[in-house]
Amino acid sequence: MRIILCIKILLLSFSLFFTQNNFAQNKSPEQKSEKTWQRDNANVQNKLDLSKSPMPIFSINIANGENQDDFIPAIKVVAILTLLTFGPAILLLMSSFTRILIVLSFLRQALGIPTMPPNQILIALSLFLTYFIMAPTITKIYDSAVVPYMQKDITTQQALDVGQKPLHDFMIAQVRKDDLKLFYQMSKLERPESRDDVPMRVLVPAFVISELKMAFQIGFLVYLPFIVIDMIVSSVLMAMGMMMLPPTVVSLPLKLILFVVVDGWNLLAGSLIKSFI
Repeated sequence: MRIILCIKILLLSFSLFFTQNNFAQNKSPEQKSEKTWQRDNANVQNKLDLSKSPMPIFSINIANGENQDDFIPAIKVVAILTLLTFGPAILLLMSSFTRILIVLSFLRQALGIPTMPPNQILIALSLFLTYFIMAPTITKIYDSAVVPYMQKDITTQQALDVGQKPLHDFMIAQVRKDDLKLFYQMSKLERPESRDDVPMRVLVPAFVISELKMAFQIGFLVYLPFIVIDMIVSSVLMAMGMMMLPPTVVSLPLKLILFVVVDGWNLLAGSLIKSFI
């Protein structure tokens, strides 16, 4: 009996010991997290003193509409946000970006490697070439419209009128007369006395169509030498009886060698730039 009693006492002691350990383990993370939170909160309160470093306040108030001048800042904000939204479209359609990107895409297809160079590389190259071509126009817009407007020498409407003049001159120099004639007929407007009198709503779509046509023409010229290589390789393989060998396996290295030998990137970039000058 004494042995059984001793065994029960030992088992009870062990159970109480493990229960206390488990409770301590379950409690320690909570205590630790609470202490950590208190320490972090104290550090934040010590570092931040709102009375010494006041935060800027941004508020939007809706007026009752009695004063018309209250709506002018809101209208300007809406106009700026709209301009930022359509910014990519302006970049794509009213500059040299469209022609350059389409020609580079044709080159990639003609080489037979649709994924090389990647789209990011083509877009980046197109953007840099566009900036190089449009730099004089951008400089004129900045000097004639942006700087006077920031100095409050001209109004917003005057800045828009003056700023669109260099862009208008750039597009009117590249647009085709047939495309202008088409949109004048569709809009039923009177024929302008000079090229400077062409409105932007007629000039922009005509310029886009002209750029697409020019890009396809250049793309056709880029395709020609590579088509000749494909035809020669296919004829040679057919004459040798190697019908199971895809012609692209043989023609791709030849295209790359030809493009590198003639310094294709230099030739193509120079031709694109000269097409706008």
